Amino acid sequence: MNFNNLDQLYRSVIMDHYKNPRNKGVIEDGTLTVDMNNPTCGDRIRLTLNVVDDVVEDVKFEGEGCSISMASASMMTEAITGQKLDKALSMGDEFSNMMLGEDYDITDDMGDIEALAGVNQFPARIKCATLTWKALEKGVRESASE
Repeated sequence: MNFNNLDQLYRSVIMDHYKNPRNKGVIEDGTLTVDMNNPTCGDRIRLTLNVVDDVVEDVKFEGEGCSISMASASMMTEAITGQKLDKALSMGDEFSNMMLGEDYDITDDMGDIEALAGVNQFPARIKCATLTWKALEKGVRESASE
């Protein structure tokens, strides 16, 4: 597959997650809720998780923003469901590395995440892609300090 075909495939994966988001909604009695926004472009996200015995049993998001931020949220919720919190956070670290153009290790259990790799060519959009991951990190950090 040549680069143009791969680029087109990635775009279609991103648009599919944007138009048909996975795990959109709210967990009413979630164990963790975090709101975050990107003031630069107006993207905003609310992430709710149900964490049982350090495992992400369920995760949902709601918010509004560009196709990249909403697709990234959809992809992230799929990737971290069923994972231990520390594994979910390490996935976030790998995603950040990918966004920064550094060496990264995106594993199969991260689903469609690698479709966002091209975003790192557009520095203004990196915050869009990482918003939900930053919300996860913030929520876990705040709940650990309670």
